[in-house]
Amino acid sequence: MSRSSDRRPLNQQFASDNNAGICPEALDAICMANVGHAPSYGEDRWTAEVCDLFRELFGCHCEVFFVFNGTAANSLAIASLCRSYHAIICHRLAHIETDECGAPEFFSHGAKLLLADGPEGKLDPANVRQIITKRSDIHYPKPKVISVTQATEVGTVYTPHELEAVSEVAREYGLKIHMDGARFANAMASLEIEPAAITVDCGVDVLCFGGSKNGLAMGEAVIFFDLAAAKEFAYQCKQAGQLASKMRFIAAQWLGILKSGAWLRYARHANQMAELLEQRLRQISQIEVIMPRQANSVFVRMPEDVVTQMHRKGWRFYTFIGAGGARLMCSWDTTEEAINAFVADLKECLLA
Repeated sequence: MSRSSDRRPLNQQFASDNNAGICPEALDAICMANVGHAPSYGEDRWTAEVCDLFRELFGCHCEVFFVFNGTAANSLAIASLCRSYHAIICHRLAHIETDECGAPEFFSHGAKLLLADGPEGKLDPANVRQIITKRSDIHYPKPKVISVTQATEVGTVYTPHELEAVSEVAREYGLKIHMDGARFANAMASLEIEPAAITVDCGVDVLCFGGSKNGLAMGEAVIFFDLAAAKEFAYQCKQAGQLASKMRFIAAQWLGILKSGAWLRYARHANQMAELLEQRLRQISQIEVIMPRQANSVFVRMPEDVVTQMHRKGWRFYTFIGAGGARLMCSWDTTEEAINAFVADLKECLLA
């Protein structure tokens, strides 16, 4: 190991916000729920309380379910909105297309993903319309769901106006809207508006609200604003092995971050660290920032030999996601010290 790699503090990395540990509010909440016996399978008081808290947060009655991870959340939510002969329209860079091993198709028993284009990882409503109207014969899958990712796979954020434009197309043709919100908190922190303004008010039928990337150990919230679609979702969760027997430990984590406001505070911190990292990288002439930074990731292009050297120094980051460059992801606990260490090693590699 090289001398300079010793600068890496507390083993922090920029590969994924999944690399970060559990935030104190979630960990404390787990411990507080670990007292005596409690009803299982979501019949506990923590689950009931956090479901009401989500309804308060979004300002409407919604049905809330918890699953272990984002792939299950997206796949089961989409399956609840369509049948096997239907199609789901998503951006060609969407996580459900590139990183879920065919799970949406599997859990919907064959519904096809139709890939749309759009700048900066966002769906272009005109392209979505074109896909919907391309064919209407019985030999082609019938479009039923539009899936949007907030924040997108390349770190950009849909504005309410952009979501409303997609929703308008969905309403015109009777399609449902699914939102992959693995980094929904980061999008909220970027936009600084109420959660309903980019969900309920924009016609979103179901939101998969990510917790794992926001400081939880595990546990994504699947929130149905379309109550009819939620009617038998509990059965889908059970059949898919996603019904937690000790659900109170998932729900309690959400209580910890929602009641304290930590969910948004940590998302703001991650975004701010990404902004700082972007500023530092823009000062290096050999590094090109290739996507707008709007949430907690920075996409850059650097020489291939430098990527190799940085990996040898112990830094982990992905080069196969989204825009084709290197993705540097900041987390709820990313420190300025970690950014300084990364940039210092990067400069050293560029001079080698």
